[in-house]
Amino acid sequence: MRKQFNKTIMDLSLHDERIVMILGDVSVYLFKDFNDKYPNRLFNMGICENTLISVAAGLSSQSLVPFVHTIAPFVTERSFEQIKLDMCYNKFGGNIVSCGASFDYAWDGATHHCYTDLAILRLLPGIEVIQPGSYKELDILLRSQYGNGNTTYFRLSDHPHEIDLPVQFGKGAVIKDIGAKITVMTAGPLLGNVLEACRDLPVNLVYFHTIKPIDRELVAKFRETEIVVIHDAFGLYEAICEVTGLSVTYHGLPDEFCSWYGTLHDIRRKLGLDPKSLKEFIKNTVEKACS
Repeated sequence: MRKQFNKTIMDLSLHDERIVMILGDVSVYLFKDFNDKYPNRLFNMGICENTLISVAAGLSSQSLVPFVHTIAPFVTERSFEQIKLDMCYNKFGGNIVSCGASFDYAWDGATHHCYTDLAILRLLPGIEVIQPGSYKELDILLRSQYGNGNTTYFRLSDHPHEIDLPVQFGKGAVIKDIGAKITVMTAGPLLGNVLEACRDLPVNLVYFHTIKPIDRELVAKFRETEIVVIHDAFGLYEAICEVTGLSVTYHGLPDEFCSWYGTLHDIRRKLGLDPKSLKEFIKNTVEKACS
């Protein structure tokens, strides 16, 4: 997704001189063309994430549109206070674009894993929280939200899905509605695995790329069904549960650190989030509901 991020920024920058890039020593070579073309609008500030956010707030106060970009746990969990006070409290618009979602850096262990970012950031007043699952979603949502005066978080992954869906900020998508008793709800790149698992099973399937604001109207449409949230992070389940009168369960992360190493696919398999494991889980859920 980072290549799409760069492509969209290069296009937007042709018409918007307010755009400023602030890098945390990540994707520096990817944005070489931007730096060559706009040398006064890109700052690689190194591994000092709290400062990246504070600088972004300062640039925003001067009517610029900053993009902070670095690895997810460092710019969210580590810099939560700066996002809270420097940006959200002051109502400074800007964009925080992370990479390394959930277990993209599986081989680097718990320091580089990030599965709480969506959950903690959605608690901040006025923030927008977006988890694009595909190149198309990132491009459309980046264009629609980047300069609207709000603090917006974009969570990028190096493993996007390839499913073509309608994209509108704040609106989910119904992928499958057969009037089933079970509705599976998911978000982000994991959709690829979830859709494969659900394809031949009697369940509804609903997808979200916007975590805040969650599409309450769409969630409520399935209020009379048993909702199962399948997600490789925290945040989606909590957002859905804000809609009252639901019966909701969560399938995804256990209450323990992921201490395994390998690839993203290895971690998903270990957690039961690969297509085969998901299909078995959903099948068992359907059988219990019908018994």
